[in-house]
Amino acid sequence: MAEEILINVTPQETRVAVLDHGVIDELHIERASHRGLVGNIYLGRVARVLPGMQSAFVEIGLERAAFLHVADIWEYRQAQHTPEITPKPIEKHLHEGQSLIVQVIKDPIGSKGARLSTQISLAGRLLVHLPQDSHIGISQRIEDEAERTLLKDTLTKLLPADSPHGGFIIRTMAEKATERDLARDVEYLTKLWADVQSRAKAIKPGSLVHQDLTLAERVLRDFATEDTQRVLVDSAEAYKAMIEFALRYAPAVTERVQMHEGVRPLFDMYGVEQEIERALHRRVDLKSGGYVIIDQTEALTTIDVNTGGYVGVRSFDDTIFKTNLEAAQTIARQLRLRNLGGIIIIDFIDMDLSEHREAVLDALNQAISTDRTRLTVNGFTHLGLVEMTRKRTRESLAHVLCETCPTCSGRGEIKTAQTVCYEILREISREAKQFNPREFRILAAQSVIDLFLDDESAALAHLSDDVAKPVSLQVEAGYTQEQYDIVLL
Repeated sequence: MAEEILINVTPQETRVAVLDHGVIDELHIERASHRGLVGNIYLGRVARVLPGMQSAFVEIGLERAAFLHVADIWEYRQAQHTPEITPKPIEKHLHEGQSLIVQVIKDPIGSKGARLSTQISLAGRLLVHLPQDSHIGISQRIEDEAERTLLKDTLTKLLPADSPHGGFIIRTMAEKATERDLARDVEYLTKLWADVQSRAKAIKPGSLVHQDLTLAERVLRDFATEDTQRVLVDSAEAYKAMIEFALRYAPAVTERVQMHEGVRPLFDMYGVEQEIERALHRRVDLKSGGYVIIDQTEALTTIDVNTGGYVGVRSFDDTIFKTNLEAAQTIARQLRLRNLGGIIIIDFIDMDLSEHREAVLDALNQAISTDRTRLTVNGFTHLGLVEMTRKRTRESLAHVLCETCPTCSGRGEIKTAQTVCYEILREISREAKQFNPREFRILAAQSVIDLFLDDESAALAHLSDDVAKPVSLQVEAGYTQEQYDIVLL
């Protein structure tokens, strides 16, 4: 639960830190130049239909065409749930040049374009409106059956029986909500859908119809609950906008929204800057002395647990068990902090006792139970690895804040100076067989030139004799250790 929420706003970006019992549990960053697209509604134009992939590319005004799979077409989904109707292939639903209202359900990630759906959903504070649907659903996280029945009956009474009203999903936040709260959300969402339809008729295909709330406003809609003690924001403009939004849609949290007046920056006061810096490192130290290594790749994220300097007081098995239990808590938090998604493989330290493995798995499941993002844990494999998935809806923290290292190109390591020296020697040998220059000149980094002048000086002299040409050296300060050029003079 979010006890405190800190919001740092600048013209360039908005950063949100969610605190639970004084510990930073989640980080969210939204940059003005790369604002997330999930939830945005566009009037799209079908650019290409691919029957073989049962998908289509749709132009929505972005740099890359967005992707629409047949399973995300509302009519196809309806047919799947109606026994007497056979679902039609995508070429029966779409054709090139067709205009249609679509919603982004996944941001562009890496080289992939945004993913779309024709099933529109509009999120309010307590409800999600499904304009094309007709049923009323309710969040599985509301477990009290009496409360579920009460909420569903209350919402049903609010909807007109004599006219189409669309469907609604009652969100977890609606637990204990009053009839007035639900009525306010219904009014807001139905008006919003009417505005979307009206605007879609007045614009050209490939245009934005509706943009989701700013990150600061989504904090009040999605994060703030009755357990939230306060929401601190350090921008007067953002504070004013949040108060206006809260008065309309979340009056219960209005008084908890506070302006940070301190001289010291908000994120510095709470140690958020240091936490962001730590969340970019591979290694996460455990209090016991063990540590966790997190490696994020294109295909999956691997997490390795190590005992490090931790020595248990009873036995080696006990040491391993305690380290794994602590690591389970840390891993769950790091997944939220770093917003890691997709396939995740955890290599806990091998445990001989089955009850220890079950206890660690239970601890992991308990630790991820409060995650807002959907997760699936498949348990231990035959190799002793834990397989799990976490839904990927936006870029990870590292992808937002970092870029590929120009020196190592993302490998995390570079060739040694000696390796580069030997590459240069081989290259000169090849060049000497094709060309007849007066001299060869090596342009390289200081470390490589130093090696040629010291340990590899004999090899360089031997090569010069072999090719019967002088070889000169020149330091290039701007070169990385792997970069070099051979100039023919």
